[in-house]
Amino acid sequence: MRRSVQVRKYVISDFFASAIAWLLLNLLRYKEVAVFEGFGSVGNYLLSANVLRGQVLLPFFWLAIFWFSGYYNQPFGKSRLTEFFTTLLSTIVGTILVFFILFINDLPDHFEVYYQLFFALLGLQFLFVYVPRLLITQRGLRKVASREWTTSALIIGVGSKAQHVAQNLYTQGYRIVGYIPDDEKTEITVPLNEVVGTLDNLSEVIVDNDVEEIVVAVESPGNSRMLSILYPLYRYKVPVKVLADHDTFLSHARIKTIRGVPLVDVTDNNFSESEKNIKLFLDKFCSIVFMLLFSPLYLYIMWRVKKESDGPIIFRQERIGYRGEPFTIYKFRTMYVNAEEEGPSLSSENDSRITPFGRFLRKYRLDELPQFWNVLKGDMSLVGPRPERRYYIDRIVEKAPFYYLLHNVRPGITSLGMVKYGYAGTVDQMIERLGYDLIYYDNMSLTLDVTILIFTVRTVVTGKGV
Repeated sequence: MRRSVQVRKYVISDFFASAIAWLLLNLLRYKEVAVFEGFGSVGNYLLSANVLRGQVLLPFFWLAIFWFSGYYNQPFGKSRLTEFFTTLLSTIVGTILVFFILFINDLPDHFEVYYQLFFALLGLQFLFVYVPRLLITQRGLRKVASREWTTSALIIGVGSKAQHVAQNLYTQGYRIVGYIPDDEKTEITVPLNEVVGTLDNLSEVIVDNDVEEIVVAVESPGNSRMLSILYPLYRYKVPVKVLADHDTFLSHARIKTIRGVPLVDVTDNNFSESEKNIKLFLDKFCSIVFMLLFSPLYLYIMWRVKKESDGPIIFRQERIGYRGEPFTIYKFRTMYVNAEEEGPSLSSENDSRITPFGRFLRKYRLDELPQFWNVLKGDMSLVGPRPERRYYIDRIVEKAPFYYLLHNVRPGITSLGMVKYGYAGTVDQMIERLGYDLIYYDNMSLTLDVTILIFTVRTVVTGKGV
């Protein structure tokens, strides 16, 4: 059962449920309001331009509300209690918005009608949306219980831990496609015919078996060995879950227990599904608005960069971003050309490679402005850990292996590390700044993002960017 098919079921159900609820609500509006405004019949009212427009647009409004609630993000494995409260909360928010946008203009013959309309819409919308959702979810749960629907999982590990995890996952609707040895020295206790490959041909195994999740359950992980296994798994864009022992680098990740087996999803972050969607929307919206409003500033900086020194206006460099994917970051060039002829080198406050105007741009963080295009493309976010080059990541993880957890979040134009620590001139300073990024990772919220943005504006205005 493909995820998109299940999402489509919820979306179609919500659309028609919202349309029916709004139609019934309009019947009440006719009785309590429209009949006093000159509409001779229910038919004339329902076919009037404003009512027809609302009948077409309101279901799309509700789909947007439900998308912001994060309901469609995880179509499988839904908790019925969570589903109830998610539906109720999003319905309350949507009803309040509809009330103040549409109902407030109604002129009923007595004030109590406003209460009737509000609670009628709340009740109808919740009832017509929640009941079909519950039926779809219940049907899905029955199919999982009967193993008509399964989630294909590949287990990395061939010892007793891997066997234990497989047994528990099987009872939860998982289909174990096989095992991958993590080390040639590990004693194999799983059936030999279920060992389906090696770490070297992992890509082929994942594609051939349509793997939907990867579970790492090795016998004696150790941070360095575990990280050498985990990091290449990001590229497959499927959830990677680890049997939680007492590894230091897992202390910053959330644990989800499945039938007594504590598993850490090392490819997830601490945002709720609703916060993920709201953050994504705000990233895109704010980037478009900012680039349009400050387009004259962009043009002026481009002219000054070109005028001051030879070379390209925009500096491009490969960085490592979300899920360990490389991407090209854009900045206004602040250094003379060929500044790294002798290899990667971090800049410092008195770096002779920086141009005079480049020093001004760095002081006020204006060299970062082209990164709003990175945000619009989806490479970055407004707020998140700063992306680094592979060269420096390899050196950071030698001393701070938990750095890899930051790849569960889109990197940002600004970060807690940048506003509290600033630029780092050495690897050791980068590791010190990493502490702030881990604080952000552990306490991620939209409120914290707004706080960091406010600090960033203050940094730009006061010129404390270097």
